[in-house]
Amino acid sequence: MPVPWFLLSLALGPSPMVLSLERLMGPQDAANCSLGLSCHLWDGDVLCLPGNIEPAPGPVLVPTRLQTKLVLRCHQETDCNLCVRVAVDLAVRGHWEEPEDEEQFGRAADPELEEPKNASLQAQVVLSFQAYPTARCVRLEVQVPAALVQPGQPVGSVTFDCFEAALGAEVQIWSYTQPRYQKELNFIQQLPDCRGLEVQDGIQSCWALPWLNVSADGEDVQLVLDVSEEQHFGLSLYWNQVQGPSKPWWHRNLTGPQTITLNHTDLVPCLCIQVWPLEPDSVRTSICPFKNDTRAHRNLWRAARLQLLPPRGWRLVAPCSLPAEATLCWQAPGRGSCQPLVPPLPRENVTVNEALEFPLLKGHPNLCVQQVSSGEKLQLQECLWSDSLGPLKDDMLLVETRGPQDNRSICALEPSGCTPLLSRASTRAARLGEQLLQDLQSGQCLQLWDNDLGALWACPMDKYIHQRWALVWLACLLFAAVLFLLLLLKKDHVKGWLRLLKEDVYSGAAARGRAALLLYSADDAGFERLVGTLASALCQLPLRVTVDLWSRRELSAQGSLAWFHAQRLQILQEGGVVILLFSPGAVALCQEWLQDGTSSAPGAHRPHDAFAASLSCVLPDFLQGRAPGRYIGAYFEGLLHPDAVPALFRAVPVLALPSQLPDFLRTLQGPGAARPGWLSNRAERVSRALQPALDSCLLPPGTQETGLEMAPEAGYRT
Repeated sequence: MPVPWFLLSLALGPSPMVLSLERLMGPQDAANCSLGLSCHLWDGDVLCLPGNIEPAPGPVLVPTRLQTKLVLRCHQETDCNLCVRVAVDLAVRGHWEEPEDEEQFGRAADPELEEPKNASLQAQVVLSFQAYPTARCVRLEVQVPAALVQPGQPVGSVTFDCFEAALGAEVQIWSYTQPRYQKELNFIQQLPDCRGLEVQDGIQSCWALPWLNVSADGEDVQLVLDVSEEQHFGLSLYWNQVQGPSKPWWHRNLTGPQTITLNHTDLVPCLCIQVWPLEPDSVRTSICPFKNDTRAHRNLWRAARLQLLPPRGWRLVAPCSLPAEATLCWQAPGRGSCQPLVPPLPRENVTVNEALEFPLLKGHPNLCVQQVSSGEKLQLQECLWSDSLGPLKDDMLLVETRGPQDNRSICALEPSGCTPLLSRASTRAARLGEQLLQDLQSGQCLQLWDNDLGALWACPMDKYIHQRWALVWLACLLFAAVLFLLLLLKKDHVKGWLRLLKEDVYSGAAARGRAALLLYSADDAGFERLVGTLASALCQLPLRVTVDLWSRRELSAQGSLAWFHAQRLQILQEGGVVILLFSPGAVALCQEWLQDGTSSAPGAHRPHDAFAASLSCVLPDFLQGRAPGRYIGAYFEGLLHPDAVPALFRAVPVLALPSQLPDFLRTLQGPGAARPGWLSNRAERVSRALQPALDSCLLPPGTQETGLEMAPEAGYRT
């Protein structure tokens, strides 16, 4: 269903919203004053030196407001430049000082002192103009007659024609007097480009601009460039960063006409489009049409992720700036939502891609970071220490509050609130209050945070759980022993049942086997069928396989990067493994990342290709030595030469299929692998299932579609 911004036309030509500008003939600057004032423009530019603020000796003229208006300065009818007209409103500030004799006797001591009060005022008004790469300062001399001099009242305005500037430039204007009696006025303005002005006939650089439209194509977005077949132009998609320079995302030199499709999951508020003809000194026109789109804002939060910077640093990584606040929270295993630690810990404003420091002494797997948007809505939560410190622990968080005169109180953070340890509440913390205090005093609790107002402690609860369940386990062991004796007495009847159970145990183990995430590059339809066959065959083992082929709906809803990040985190937390299936396309994408450190263009891979999106998380694991035990590599014989796999990935086993299937399956199953005979039997079944799909991939390739989306090539095919 189309959304409002899809209907926005970015056609670089006249439209009902464009501006029709006044034309000024000739290159000369000029100054004009409102009725009653006289003004004069000094010849030439002056130095831009505001100087220090000085006290007013009496009534003085000061600028009170800056206004601008766009005009055209034309040397000929079809040779014009954009120009900024500046108007400055002036007012009288300050009073005449009363002589001491006049205050004492109620009249002026000298009649000559009355003359200045009836005199006119004069001011030197300076206008400073900056628009990269231009900077100018001009001086206007303004005189106000005595009849208009009323302290605190406006006297009129002075207008300067005009400062020339480039189309689409950002200009800054300052106004002050010399000498300066107050802080200078400042004004920033973003000038329009060719599409916002009815000036195509007057500004020559606008004549050859392409036409660009943004429209809806179902869930996706189409950029339609309507230009002649002979015209060459550049098109760039970039992220307009608030902090620092813009970050390029995609760039092409094209020949019109063109239609480019973007996946709706790639849209973020700071995604901008820039287009220009491939000619010397051509005008570049930029537009950011997704700033206010709600779907783009949702995509931005889905793409955002938190990154731990050892020992206690972290940062929020996102393509655009996010108005958000961060706070720490405590996530107890299996006990509802994460509980914010505010107070005692404060909230912090977050700047995207900027390193921040945790106010902590130690890390803990139960400590998580919450990102709250400006509307107080929880947008992002991640437990950063879960990878390095293991899964969530059943620890009790104690909050110590310190008051004056060494007064302190300690409570335990529970889902119902912070429970005082020595209370009569019916919670776990209240029942174990005395034991927890003894643990705290004996140094068995880990101190996470400490300052003058309080402290946070994490106390292990494992031993109390063991004590509670000791009798239960003892009863279970006794029951098991009795049952074993009964089975020995009835062994003949049980043997048949055990034989059936033995045959069935492996077929039922798939539902509770080890988890595996299969990553691959979708080189072509035949290779995708081969991957699907492999995934289906692995599901017959004690493995739970996740592959993007079976999760297209979730992949489209969440986006490739967010989907992969969630799946990887879940599988690694469960002790699973990530399978990297190398192919010519996968090797090419890895080499691009290793060379450039940037992802490929949006058209370089299919919209549901999780492999390209996953490299931003996979490569750091290999570069930082965290891959062994978490990853395994594989490739199909005949589709890829063994030497084509980058050396970085050989830190983990990289096995050839189907010849090394037994070793591949043994590595996937981990330390608890089945007996060798059963494993060989399963490997033979998987090999038979793979062979037809592999043979179809080894056939001579057919005619491939050409266009913007071309599969990368690496390795070889036989």
